[in-house]
Amino acid sequence: MANMFDATSTTEDVLAGVNLCGKRILVTGVSAGLGVETARSLAAHGAEVVGAARDLTKAEPATAQVRKDAAARDGSFELVALDLANLESVRACANVLLTADKPFDVVIANAGVMATPFGHTADGFETQFGTNDLGHFVLVNRIAPLIGAGGRLINLSSSGHRYSNVDLQDPNFERTPYDPFVAYGRSKTANILFAVAFDRRHGGRGVRAAAVHPGGIQTELARHLNTDDVKTIMDQLNTQLAAEGKAPFQFKTIPQGAATSVWAGVVAPAGEIGGRYCENCHIGKIVPDDVTISAISEGVRGFALDPNNAEALWKKSEELVGESF
Repeated sequence: MANMFDATSTTEDVLAGVNLCGKRILVTGVSAGLGVETARSLAAHGAEVVGAARDLTKAEPATAQVRKDAAARDGSFELVALDLANLESVRACANVLLTADKPFDVVIANAGVMATPFGHTADGFETQFGTNDLGHFVLVNRIAPLIGAGGRLINLSSSGHRYSNVDLQDPNFERTPYDPFVAYGRSKTANILFAVAFDRRHGGRGVRAAAVHPGGIQTELARHLNTDDVKTIMDQLNTQLAAEGKAPFQFKTIPQGAATSVWAGVVAPAGEIGGRYCENCHIGKIVPDDVTISAISEGVRGFALDPNNAEALWKKSEELVGESF
């Protein structure tokens, strides 16, 4: 497939000339940042978008423009409550969607947290693994019957998956010293592996799954990082870039950050993205685990796409949440 887009492409670039009327799409995490822009761009091109958010009081004003753009382009937008850090809420959300019995063409698992202080979800899981991965694991698998042939699941991951493979022996840091970025890396690797395993289970009926890295964007995701943390990370990054003879790092805009989710969800050929990791509006290449890559270099670690690793995580996830899918 010829690549028409790159790291600078926006949601509007990706969706130029695309009519999504008749498409129904679920987007989680629509109270800020990428989730709002993802929902807005899809609804603005005619899609019927269902946005899920933990805090509906916050999400209502945050999505005002989504509703305006939807109304102007024959799209629609509605909200549903979802707290991914509480499986009771996750199951209640799934029940609402199943009771409505309206099919989804695309599910974009966008919501997440990053580098949080050590803590646990309502069900006792480490906060980042429980929220970013297990919450979506239960939600998506429960509503999987609503995703029909030709449908897609898009999991938001991150280049941060490179911080760590999953640890199935100690997923909740009960024996391992807690590091917020290692925990983030585990959860983002899990997001990719979930897409790999889901794609293997549902590809035969025409439903494909992929993971995407949106890029570096300044959003509420970084709320747990203080100014000194951000400065240290940026100084290290720019020192590395200078040593490679490259220009200083530039953050993506939110429309640029949401572009890969939209591209993978409704533009890219399903057969090409199924079971893959995408970034900058194209499919990422595997970088061997023993090859050093900079924090912003493209590429996905092989452990994150390993089908055996994906199956092991699936079984562990079922054990942890007490459900088989």
